[in-house]
Amino acid sequence: MIEGDIAIAGILLLAGALAGFVDSIVGGGGLISVPAFFLTNLPPSFALGSNKLASVFGALTASIAYARSGMVEWSLVKKLLPATFIGSILGTFLVVSIPPLYLKPIIIVLLVSVLIFVIFKKDWGAVSTYVGASRKKIVFLALGALTLGFYDGFVGPGTGTFLIFMFIYGGFNFLFASGNAKILNFMSNVASLIIFISMGHVNYLYGLSAAVGQIIGANFGARLAIRKGAGLVRFVFITTTVCMLSKMIYDYLITHW
Repeated sequence: MIEGDIAIAGILLLAGALAGFVDSIVGGGGLISVPAFFLTNLPPSFALGSNKLASVFGALTASIAYARSGMVEWSLVKKLLPATFIGSILGTFLVVSIPPLYLKPIIIVLLVSVLIFVIFKKDWGAVSTYVGASRKKIVFLALGALTLGFYDGFVGPGTGTFLIFMFIYGGFNFLFASGNAKILNFMSNVASLIIFISMGHVNYLYGLSAAVGQIIGANFGARLAIRKGAGLVRFVFITTTVCMLSKMIYDYLITHW
């Protein structure tokens, strides 16, 4: 039993490293880490809770890297953190009661829309035009943060991608959008983890094993994105979104056909 646990912990460490790398750049790491946790045969709520434990460390590592490089607009982000926190708590309470099966078609449609927009509007997200946010824009972004916080607590995978899209719409380039998104993603992960821990739905051996990988992958991914700039983030954004769509469509077809 102990040897089996060690082997699973090693696999989760590797999966966590890959998830942390991708997630630190454009989000979507959950599509790697969540299936890895489900392979452990943990009950669904334990798999999600343990994944949140690992994701907190990955998001924190990436957040620190972006913040140190000045790639976070703190004056705006700090206003959005409470909405993200509240949304994630509500979503997490719901996920332990209702399986998020019916959201997949909606998520697929949203990802297709985002992908088409980014591919055909090549200059979008290339340059930051943000010079401050009006009250109307702050309300819009706060509603987006609340909704995506809820989504992260309820489903999770792809949250970072949608957050980046939201911040680019707000006037940031891909790199700044990624930095801002990672701070909010960290907050939503913390809020969700608090609920999972309070319910006792966390396997600490598996979660911390993946967390080590997340720290390694997130550190490397964030530094690479900062060094290479918005062009790399846009490329990885498109590639990751295509991969997410392919997996979600495949899973949906397998389930319903």
